[in-house]
Amino acid sequence: MPDALVIENLSKTFGGQRALARASLEIMRREVHGLLGQNGSGKSTLIKILAGYYAPDPGGRLLIDGDQVELPLEPGEFRRYGISFVHQNLGLIPSLTVVENLFVGELASRLRWGISWEQERRRATAIFAKYGLNIDPAAAVAKLPSVQRAQLAIVRAVEEMRLGDRRRPARGLLVLDEPTPFLPKRDVEELFALVRGIVQEGASVMFVSHDVDEVLAITDRATVLRDGVVAGTLTTRESTRQDFVEMIVGRRVETVPARPQDFGREEADAAIEGLSGGTLKDLSIDLHRGEVVGLTGLIGSGFDEVPYLVFGSRSAEAGCLKLGAAIYDLADWDPSRAMAANVVLIPGDRQNAGAVASLTVADNITVPVLSTEYSPWMLNRRDMLRRAGRLARQFDVTPGDPSLPFDTLSGGNQQKVLLAKWLQMRPNLILLDEPTQGVDVGARQKVFAAIKEAAGAGAAIVCASSDYEQLATICDRVLIFGRGRVVSELIGGAISKESIAEYCYLGLVRLERGLEATEAD
Repeated sequence: MPDALVIENLSKTFGGQRALARASLEIMRREVHGLLGQNGSGKSTLIKILAGYYAPDPGGRLLIDGDQVELPLEPGEFRRYGISFVHQNLGLIPSLTVVENLFVGELASRLRWGISWEQERRRATAIFAKYGLNIDPAAAVAKLPSVQRAQLAIVRAVEEMRLGDRRRPARGLLVLDEPTPFLPKRDVEELFALVRGIVQEGASVMFVSHDVDEVLAITDRATVLRDGVVAGTLTTRESTRQDFVEMIVGRRVETVPARPQDFGREEADAAIEGLSGGTLKDLSIDLHRGEVVGLTGLIGSGFDEVPYLVFGSRSAEAGCLKLGAAIYDLADWDPSRAMAANVVLIPGDRQNAGAVASLTVADNITVPVLSTEYSPWMLNRRDMLRRAGRLARQFDVTPGDPSLPFDTLSGGNQQKVLLAKWLQMRPNLILLDEPTQGVDVGARQKVFAAIKEAAGAGAAIVCASSDYEQLATICDRVLIFGRGRVVSELIGGAISKESIAEYCYLGLVRLERGLEATEAD
């Protein structure tokens, strides 16, 4: 049988700059095919050509199921050919129910006098059961766990591949465009189980990702784009992580060995004491200037709540923050007071919580210094652009034009803008949440270097992350959480990706045994 998708010599030029150059790849039937590359490598351009959002340059060819398809595709025309997309934002409507989101296209286009919601809910339940999912069709999407929202988006996309015939096998192409960055590792495994079931039914999958480990776990083959050109295609089971990294970056990446320090014998320069709120119960952490403290644990353990409670973007029930001789009441705390105390937060949700996406890079970078560096009567736009341009170059933001809107940058470059925005303040305490989420392997090293440089300049850094490899690379100490408490601590040479994973599970078992013993007493 012919391949599910064949792309030959596809190119795209923007204003004289080639974003995609004679790209070619083939996706076989029942194959999970990875698409990797650094930010700006051409992945998004290729996806948008398939979606009909961009018209390619003349000369390329597209074959679907062996038949040549006329280019450019009209927007939405991909549905005629059994192609369906799930993007990072999932495209769900949070205020609607699961069943409304699942059948939204069909219900909006069907001509009939009324809708039997009971019948539609039964139909949705049967569809979810087919994929081994237990999702409540009547639930509001806004209240679903993140993994169920992703599962719903994927099931909806697969059902759309049937072209309106529920009895038709889903044998088209499902394009998963960065579906996992906001999912904990355990939820990613659930998502991959769903993808494998879809492939067994007969579909092919294009899996677009920055995460080499995920590509190794789920794909059969993977194509790497570099600077708009296909660098090569690797068979996953015959390739190593290093093979992928070298092809993505274009050279051998030497991993700088972690050199954690043990600050345990030094007097604390700062401290979080008695912090309670959300899942957390009476949490205390000593902090030192120059130290990077990692926080992690299983989903629901509470580690990811710490940065937001300490910054005041979520309300704490109790606790205090000590910075030198100053003591601040975290129950009466907010972001403006935190920033006045030289505490900054770089959140995991860059687009919505970390920046104003529609404003320029310059506007976003200069927001923290507007009140101190510029006149309240008139902004010096020229100086703002110069300042932002200097910081963009310092943090290697690409493209380096500070007049561009923030939301036009790739995820890795957005993260570098946020680092430039807050590290220019020379903060005493830096709070990080998943700092390399959705960031490619090249930009990841830049982020690590910026964190280490800030620590070297004397900041205390708290990093909440579910990425064990990242924690092992940058942290001097890692605290493992379980049920809102610290259950284990790894220091210095004891820190490794494997030991963190082990203690996340063992720590919870020990905590449960301790609670059982306490109850028995």
